[in-house]
Amino acid sequence: MSLKIAFTDIDGTLLNKDRVPSSLLKEEVARISKLKVPFVLISSRMPSAMFHIQQDLGIEDIPLICYNGGLVLVDGKPIHSTEIPANIVRTIHDLNADNSFHISLYKEDDWFVESMDFWAKREQNNTKVSPTVRSIETVVKEWEQSKRGAHKVMCMGTKEALDVVMDTLSKTHADSLHLYRSKDTYIEIANKEISKLTGIKTLLRHSYPAFSLDNCIAFGDNYNDIEMLTAVKMGVAVKNAKQEVLAIADSISETNHNDGVAKAIQKHLS
Repeated sequence: MSLKIAFTDIDGTLLNKDRVPSSLLKEEVARISKLKVPFVLISSRMPSAMFHIQQDLGIEDIPLICYNGGLVLVDGKPIHSTEIPANIVRTIHDLNADNSFHISLYKEDDWFVESMDFWAKREQNNTKVSPTVRSIETVVKEWEQSKRGAHKVMCMGTKEALDVVMDTLSKTHADSLHLYRSKDTYIEIANKEISKLTGIKTLLRHSYPAFSLDNCIAFGDNYNDIEMLTAVKMGVAVKNAKQEVLAIADSISETNHNDGVAKAIQKHLS
């Protein structure tokens, strides 16, 4: 079997309608674990929002690729970290002088919000992680003084408000920021130097030097999965994926709500 390691996106790809791993998925991950095939979670989520999924799947000892490649953890410790500089975080914060949208700041395993508004509560429900309520201005000032930054900035709000954010940052920071709009009401922002593919390459070099991209299978559904799915030996899209993702996939499985990843594991990792 040439496929020796698996990487999977979480939201829209791995979890069922209840936003948890299904029984079949647990069975399949346990089976390939016995075959010594690592099953690596790779997501825009923060570590805490991925740990409980690892526990459900019984793969707590497997590395994690968080923040779309911005933070790579092995044995719970970072082997790679790429942040958005504090001065750019300041720029994003300044765009929200009239509080027209929600900002979430993420660094390592910290998540900061201005208040527990609709958006914070929604993310809390989706990820099973609670944020720290703290003035965004205070957080940015501290990062400026310590020369630290954010692994991810999430902007959430109305389409109209986020259209302005997207347009402004695309014009002013196209060379330094990756702007990923998963839906009209969400913009995920990361350092342009990183991606899920860079995260995979970093982890292979560090922890699996005997493996190459030709030994990788990956599962995804959205635009930020395209580079990863294209680069690995077997790129699998779930049926509910964006049309652009379906178009480049080597294989298309069932939807995430119908055990798409588990069924693809059965097919390709037998």
